[in-house]
Amino acid sequence: MIWRSAVNTALCLMASMLGAVSGCASSRTTGLQSETGASRRPDGSDQRVARPPTGIGVRAQPIEGTTPENLSRCDSDTPDREVSEFDTSGDDTPDVRKVFLRLGTLSDLRLVLICRESDINADGVKDVIRYYTDEGRPLYEEADRNFDGRMDELAFFENGRLARRETDVDYDGRIDTKVWFASGAMVRSERDLNGRSTPTEWRPDRWEYFEDSRMVRMGTDLDGDGSVDRWDRDEEYRRRLEQDQIQRERREAAEDGFAEENESSSNDDSNVDGASESAASEPS
Repeated sequence: MIWRSAVNTALCLMASMLGAVSGCASSRTTGLQSETGASRRPDGSDQRVARPPTGIGVRAQPIEGTTPENLSRCDSDTPDREVSEFDTSGDDTPDVRKVFLRLGTLSDLRLVLICRESDINADGVKDVIRYYTDEGRPLYEEADRNFDGRMDELAFFENGRLARRETDVDYDGRIDTKVWFASGAMVRSERDLNGRSTPTEWRPDRWEYFEDSRMVRMGTDLDGDGSVDRWDRDEEYRRRLEQDQIQRERREAAEDGFAEENESSSNDDSNVDGASESAASEPS
């Protein structure tokens, strides 16, 4: 696909020189430069948001205090990088940009994806940016889910799997919800309901715990001292767990009783056989 992209680019350049440019928009390597872009507020109204170019295309602005450390992975101006851009919406404007890392020599050259930028709503601004390790595993992602020109969701990966997600739920430019995952399932979350957190200090006042993707326990800090003042529990879930535990214990007890009965019966049969053999061996 990457080498085909380079060939298509060359053919498009030749075609443009001859005046034939149709059909050359599906994959090309061209930068996007735009000072402003249309977006929508949460209520659906239009607005114009200033978006300064970054040199690698126009991006939604990062959440306050969360400038990505992996931004350089999307830079294609180094000799060991290769970039491809694709038009997936058919509007003759690239909306997906991929940066690859060249590894190996000419005999075993391979390309590894290390950055992927996507313009989801076709407004000329990259809304979702995912960074990858040198092995091609997901590392970090930032996303603008409401298309207001500012990132509002961050995702952190460990060994290629989602480990934590941080979200600006109320779109005020600051993280207010953090969720942790294990083996792909949500296990715990923390929320700042009163907006007391800063870019350098996380101050949650709601803690939630999950089992089988169901919230089973929730703690709330009512006075802002950082400690739980009230716990709420899913009583129905707890009763179900208790019932399951009772049934499991009964089942195990029944299985143990059945095993003991079989063992006792086996011992009785052995005693009978032994007595018969002893009687048969006595002289008459």
